[in-house]
Amino acid sequence: MKSYQADEILRGAICWLSAYAGSNPAVRRLFNMKIEKKVWPEFFQKIIEGKKNFELRLADFKCNPKDILILKEYDPNTKEYTGRIIEKEVTYVLKTKEVKFWSESEINQYGFQIISFK
Repeated sequence: MKSYQADEILRGAICWLSAYAGSNPAVRRLFNMKIEKKVWPEFFQKIIEGKKNFELRLADFKCNPKDILILKEYDPNTKEYTGRIIEKEVTYVLKTKEVKFWSESEINQYGFQIISFK
């Protein structure tokens, strides 16, 4: 087998595994997934300054420790990206759907607050 053919096969296998990793935890561990998300300017600036080290997101995508968040500053007024981007490694993920700390009436009355600490 010629070397370039082996390279093509390897590239194809890596692409397939990368796509498959999103739904398979065993394969996913082989790759650090890169996840792109919009961040509004006031929150993006706090991340840059080191004052904000968390994200509150709807759990509509898979995210695990060691994944890389690619945060892109997005201006909701102009509906355009500003061009500023920062990458952060995920260290911890808490999904709250299964966690029943409070009653629905308490959540409706008070909402949530996310507390960051160091």
